[in-house]
Amino acid sequence: MSAVIQNAQRIIIKVGSSLVTNDGQGLDHVAIAKWAAQIARLRALGKQVVLVSSGAIAEGMQRLGFDKRPSGIHELQACAAVGQMGLVQIYETSFRQHDLHTAQVLLTHADLADRERYLNARSTLFTLLDLGVVPIINENDTVVTDEIKFGDNDTLGALVANLIEADVLIILTDQQGLYSADPRQDPQARFIHTGQAGDPAFEAMAGGAGSSIGRGGMLTKILAAKRAATSGAHTVIAWGREPDVLLRLMQGEAIGTCLCAQTAQLTARKQWMADHLQTAGQVRLDDGAVQKLRDEGKSLLPIGVVEVVGEFGRGDVITCLDAQGRAIARGMSNYASSDARRIARRPSSEILAILGFVEQPELIHRDNLVLL
Repeated sequence: MSAVIQNAQRIIIKVGSSLVTNDGQGLDHVAIAKWAAQIARLRALGKQVVLVSSGAIAEGMQRLGFDKRPSGIHELQACAAVGQMGLVQIYETSFRQHDLHTAQVLLTHADLADRERYLNARSTLFTLLDLGVVPIINENDTVVTDEIKFGDNDTLGALVANLIEADVLIILTDQQGLYSADPRQDPQARFIHTGQAGDPAFEAMAGGAGSSIGRGGMLTKILAAKRAATSGAHTVIAWGREPDVLLRLMQGEAIGTCLCAQTAQLTARKQWMADHLQTAGQVRLDDGAVQKLRDEGKSLLPIGVVEVVGEFGRGDVITCLDAQGRAIARGMSNYASSDARRIARRPSSEILAILGFVEQPELIHRDNLVLL
């Protein structure tokens, strides 16, 4: 695994709020300068690096005098707007010391859920990397709402890894990595050095909330590794204050927890569908349809749809549920929800008689469907 990290050419580095702001005391100029110096060394080695940085809200809280994270959405957005200014300034100053240009990129889930905006974001990031620029990415908390937020920057880091097909996602945090149990409560807890991304056992180990400053705990990092693995990216979770952590990882040293990608890489279109955190609607399937999707790789026909939930248009990405309500697949619907309701439970041969037209005999073609 060390060779995989060493040979990585495109790297996503995510740093959390508690690290960036020294546990909420204000932007940690010394720590940020150290990360910038290490990234400059990586760039000199020919690596392409994207930095996903939390800290805008935490910095805004400090500047505006909040002693705890506000609950009101507009207060949070105000903190983000104020804090983002400081965050960008310190990164620009730190990287300029190494003659590196930086670029601020603020994203919401809506930017990645829309196919055209997704491709635009992808092209922009590739262009910045080709120009030798270090993109600094954060969630656009100033305008984000519950409906379009990523929820935490661990998830955002994984989505960016998928977006630009990164080799490695490095999550720097205030913890050494993953333990089998909380080491503060269980002296028998063992450290997990390596494992397979997506292993359900790790999700059980990683329960618990994050710090009072940030929003993500270890569980969000384990789930981010699982998501990043769908595009073939490996994930390292390591302590951000470990001396020269980035350089030592690139030299093959075993630091933190390394979660390896084992799954086959999805095609670009299917990766885009898999990365939808919210979908336009849902369809509940009967057991026969679930089997055909899962075991036989078939398309979804209207006759296998038991229920249509929500409102969506033709071409929207929807979620397929089994009888127990579990999400099993996502795909692009060939029919709007109003038409899907009319043809549900009916054979494809009757679509023309029911609707007066036929877009496709399938509700979702297998080429536009990805299993979860």
